[in-house]
Amino acid sequence: MLATEVSRNVLLHGGGGHVFLEGLKEPTGPVARILALDKGAGIADVARAMSDGYSTGGTMGGGMGAMKRIATSLEILTGRSGTIVLLELGQAASKECLPTSGIAVPIHGERHCGDGWDAHRTPERTLVLLTDGLGHGIGAAEAAKEAIATFRKRVQFGPGEILNHVHDALRKTRGAVAAIVEIRPKEQSLVYAGVGNISGVLHSRDGSKSLVSHNGTLGLTVPRIQEFKSEWAPDAVLVLHSDGVQSKWDLSSYPGLISRHPSVIAGALVRDFRRERDDASVVVVKAA
Repeated sequence: MLATEVSRNVLLHGGGGHVFLEGLKEPTGPVARILALDKGAGIADVARAMSDGYSTGGTMGGGMGAMKRIATSLEILTGRSGTIVLLELGQAASKECLPTSGIAVPIHGERHCGDGWDAHRTPERTLVLLTDGLGHGIGAAEAAKEAIATFRKRVQFGPGEILNHVHDALRKTRGAVAAIVEIRPKEQSLVYAGVGNISGVLHSRDGSKSLVSHNGTLGLTVPRIQEFKSEWAPDAVLVLHSDGVQSKWDLSSYPGLISRHPSVIAGALVRDFRRERDDASVVVVKAA
């Protein structure tokens, strides 16, 4: 019901858009997540729209209120640039692990996505991979899947060492670029290693900082893999994205966005800065 209702709203009120469905294995239990994005006129009065009986589309006006009652959690970000709705069903996410979420979408008309991401989270350590297989289509997707599989086998190591293993594993594929970040919140530390055109930006109240990736292609040519260390502030927000997302975004241009769930932040960037002629992906990690 939730997926049907939110999809209907995207079509009827948003003029079309995207709806992402995701199943998660949180430490607290399974969670179903629905993220809806549109570029419509926005919701003029969210509180009124949530009340039963209110409708601007000629319906009974029970959809938004029902979503609020059924969902475990609900977030709405709306304005002149459109509306983003995040719904979750299941146990609440563990507060001991850093909130982390990502989106990877294929180029228009393609079923296989050459971008991919994965995360390994414990209260002490969060490890995140974002990878982009060369080109697009099934060959790029195979490279991304191999990178993710290798990452999952090597999560006990640091970012640089894992990337070396990914480089060896991808020799049988067309190759990929990738970045891995390791965050230890209790130590307030971040370690980053990247090869190729994956962008990483670290935000806090003190400003923003770009993370450094070296040129190269994993599986083909990698002149150097180097780790860089930064401070992980108590209010930090990390954004990783592939070159399928333009780099001219600014989180401060969205009132209240930086305080939202990582899925909402990733959704806003994919919706507004995605390049239509490439696979696109964004991963967001926030301080707990």
